[in-house]
Amino acid sequence: MAIEYRITLDDNHEFSYLIELDRGYDIAVAQAAPSWTRLENQQCSNCPLSKDNFSHCPAAVDLHRVIEDFQGLPAFKKATVWVRTPEREYTKQVGLEEGLRALLGVIMATSACPVLGKLRPMAQNHLPFANNQEFSLRAVSLYLARQYFNFREGRHADWELKGLVRIFQQLQLVNQAFWQRIHDTCKGDSNLKAFLTFFSMSSSMTYSLETQLQKIRPLVMSAGDYLE
Repeated sequence: MAIEYRITLDDNHEFSYLIELDRGYDIAVAQAAPSWTRLENQQCSNCPLSKDNFSHCPAAVDLHRVIEDFQGLPAFKKATVWVRTPEREYTKQVGLEEGLRALLGVIMATSACPVLGKLRPMAQNHLPFANNQEFSLRAVSLYLARQYFNFREGRHADWELKGLVRIFQQLQLVNQAFWQRIHDTCKGDSNLKAFLTFFSMSSSMTYSLETQLQKIRPLVMSAGDYLE
């Protein structure tokens, strides 16, 4: 199962990527990656990996080609982004920042990083160009679906979403470390702003979850009594 991305700049320069969703940590690929991807370089404070088993950060190894392709480009540069998932295709004309946010997000969520792996269910149902409301609705819905199955199968079910907040607190630490990791590598601001936007969306699930829930409440409750 794979997702294809094609980013075409306004000067017709084109970049193509194929993201295999079920991939592991490839030692040979990691060894060939640039030095900024090494595990100990700005390693996340909550990273559970050991350099004895992982010489390089799995997410950084997966991201380095995209980071380096766009490192000199401004975030406001226009691009046409085409995405094909196993179910459908999407095309949108966007600022490079928005296109990269979608691409970087799906690559990170399907990497061998055990922290980012918490987002894998969202990546397997990838929705490029999601806004804040869509991001919150999908994150909460998938989390609650997991709690339902926990309940059905006799495990603890977290209906208060405390575990969801903890997950995004851990993701914030990863985002902060990645910002530091790529800051010196990027000459332009496209990658940096893409990470900032992703960081902002993740932060909203930690610092203002109740606010996000109130924003999606009208959408969820619009069916009135029909779904009771």
